[in-house]
Amino acid sequence: MRTGGIDSSQIQAMIAQLKAHATKPSLTPPVIQTEAPATPKADFSDALKKSLDAVNASQVEADTLNKKFAMGDDSVSLSDVMIAQQKASINFQGTIQVRNKLVSAYHDIMNMQV
Repeated sequence: MRTGGIDSSQIQAMIAQLKAHATKPSLTPPVIQTEAPATPKADFSDALKKSLDAVNASQVEADTLNKKFAMGDDSVSLSDVMIAQQKASINFQGTIQVRNKLVSAYHDIMNMQV
């Protein structure tokens, strides 16, 4: 007997296959992750220290190149000295801006009504 274009024996065969798969124990149960994998936490003080160290390193490099150029070292050109000084200046100005934003945020938090 055909119902809607599918033979009832085919339906019975499919149901039997589904039941066989449902009762067959699987070799490994599916693993469901409920928590995100642990990632290392970024510590603000470490990030701040690293950035301040980088600014200090750029200033020390600019100062070293400046002294070498002033001593007459031929391996250091004026353009290298000027570029290093500009990089150090930009890094320092960026650090000052970050500090100003942090101080402003601190004052805003301290002035909040609780």
